[in-house]
Amino acid sequence: MSAPNAHLADSLVPGRHEPLGAQARDGGVNFAVFSEHATRIELCVFDAAGQRELRRYALQGPVDGVFCGFLPGAGAGLVYGLRAHGPHAPHEGHRFNAHKLLLDPYAREIVGRFAWRAEHHGYPLGHPDGPQALDECDNALHALKARVAEPLARPGPRASAPRHALPDVVLYEVNVKGFSMQHPGIPEALRGSYAALAHPAAIAHFKALGVTTVSLLPVHYAIDEPHLAETGLRNYWGYNTLGFFCPDPRLASAALRSDPAAVTAEFRGMVQALHEAGLEVVLDVVYNHTPEGNQYGPTLSLRGLDQASYYRLAEDDPARLENLSACGNTLNVRHPRVTQLVLDSLRYWVEEMGVDGFRFDLAPVLGRTRHGYDPQASFFTALRQDPVLNSVHLIAEPWDAGDHGYQLGRFPGRFLEWNDKFRDAVRGYWLADQLGSAARVGRGEFARRFSASSDMFHHGQRPPCASVNFIAVHDGYTLNDLLSYAHKHNEANGEDNRDGRDGELSANFGVEGASDDAAVSQARERVRRAMLATLLLAQGTPMLNAGDELANSQGGNNNAYCQDSPIGWLDWSQPQRESLSAFVGRLLQLRRAEPLLRHARWFVPPGQGSAGDASIHWLRPDGHEMQLHDWHDAGQRAFACLLRLAGDAAAPQLALLFNPEPQAQAFCLGDAPAWTVLLDSSGTLAVPAQDLTPGLPFDVPARSLLLLRASSLNPRH
Repeated sequence: MSAPNAHLADSLVPGRHEPLGAQARDGGVNFAVFSEHATRIELCVFDAAGQRELRRYALQGPVDGVFCGFLPGAGAGLVYGLRAHGPHAPHEGHRFNAHKLLLDPYAREIVGRFAWRAEHHGYPLGHPDGPQALDECDNALHALKARVAEPLARPGPRASAPRHALPDVVLYEVNVKGFSMQHPGIPEALRGSYAALAHPAAIAHFKALGVTTVSLLPVHYAIDEPHLAETGLRNYWGYNTLGFFCPDPRLASAALRSDPAAVTAEFRGMVQALHEAGLEVVLDVVYNHTPEGNQYGPTLSLRGLDQASYYRLAEDDPARLENLSACGNTLNVRHPRVTQLVLDSLRYWVEEMGVDGFRFDLAPVLGRTRHGYDPQASFFTALRQDPVLNSVHLIAEPWDAGDHGYQLGRFPGRFLEWNDKFRDAVRGYWLADQLGSAARVGRGEFARRFSASSDMFHHGQRPPCASVNFIAVHDGYTLNDLLSYAHKHNEANGEDNRDGRDGELSANFGVEGASDDAAVSQARERVRRAMLATLLLAQGTPMLNAGDELANSQGGNNNAYCQDSPIGWLDWSQPQRESLSAFVGRLLQLRRAEPLLRHARWFVPPGQGSAGDASIHWLRPDGHEMQLHDWHDAGQRAFACLLRLAGDAAAPQLALLFNPEPQAQAFCLGDAPAWTVLLDSSGTLAVPAQDLTPGLPFDVPARSLLLLRASSLNPRH
């Protein structure tokens, strides 16, 4: 970069009110900042190190809430911050404090290292009036600052993006750092970085599994919460976004972390490499809260620019912030300019950084109006009409921390939704003999979730793939641990094991933690593979938790958000890693090969439907059709289903047999065709693959799922 501060102009000239943020153009830099309630906003220019303020300029305006100005002669590399003047009236929701240097919310590059210091707060810590008081200590020396970015090189990684049809999508949720920190095939200098995720060894793993879409835990610029900083821990998951346009430098290669431009380039290179391998990239994004917290939190950016516009205020007391995120504050996405901020950020990550979609953390926040959650809220309308965003993946975490926050099945249009009912049904079904009666799941609930949860999603033209099926994700036990621990073990988090979800459905099969008891190990492995088969062969969109294909353990920690350590990193040394990964690869190979396992339409009743439709037919183990009383028979759990194309004359094409019992179960599929065994999740079926004769019973191994394909009967030899 050239020396951006060499000849700073004496004053700003009139600038453009769009785009918001800082843009190098026309021989200078244009600045535009929104604040509905500020009386004046100042642009503060610093030296390249961000240590010394060189000039201060008053932006012009406001016009329609936007302050702007053009600095001639400046360019990329200019380091700056903002100061906002306005009323300090906490009882009205206003906390303007011009003594605090503010980060531009549109910053493309962020410089400096953040540390929690008293002067970042807009009130004196310990003052008897608390956050009602005004702190006059200047924080500029230690504040994070924005740096004007060079225009990004074209074409970007979006130009080579693959596009997988929704019924074909298989998600792989992964933490950028944790994936590679202990990966033996990735060079040490790259481990934990964006570049590591694009390394040939990583791509080979994704391709061998057969996943289509890598869903990354948050990669936006984030800072650690103060209680973590005090204990030496960090927010490893990254759900504490401060920079909505910046990749987090902590996830870049060590040699590049101090240069925001190099960090951006590495992220774009990762997306490019994954795209060239046919893999999509989805980002987990946090537009529900910021690190500024509640009224006792710091003044870093949005609070100082215009708290009453950017955050939701408590209706009965505007001095307090509404807390629908359980993180202290809630972004006010119902405000048009906050909607614009979110949409501008999303477009940036698609157009400039190349990503293929988003998973929205605590997504009901985005649809909350003054009257509660509304699927037709203005944000959703704007998102679905946006010419850039209307073609990328949209995935909702369909709950937040507010009243009536559970909104599964109520997101509009093309949204896919995390389906926790699938998670609980699969766990409760396969672990029923290990759980108390209240937690056990019967055949009816399991069948409903296995066939894409029509009670939740079969409305408003939504397809079966709207259900994102999962058994384990970053938040909670790993698959290995839900089969190894009956109780959470979060002591390393420093909260006396009080954090994390209590009562998570899990079982230890008689031994808490790792075990060398052969019977315990066999039972766990049987259920692990049956659960994986259920996940990857069910209707809907499967999502695999990274590491579950490795038997990865977190030692029973079900809230490893602060464990940037071997607890939270994937363990590639598990002895069953290769065989388990190969099993997952086989399951996804079957899913690709058998369209009925990823049917794009809802199943119709047997004998009904038209071309392109298919039906599912449920059977008892004896081959008779399931009746109403069978669905409610708590003493019987094994059953089967037949999948066939629509039409009276159509013969069954696939059969799935479920036996969660701890002993083998006799099945008979009646007078159906002969069957070829495509998959036995237990790996122990004794009969030859072509020897399942119509009308004859056969034993399905304990704790197993079988997938069969109809075939012509082979003669016996």
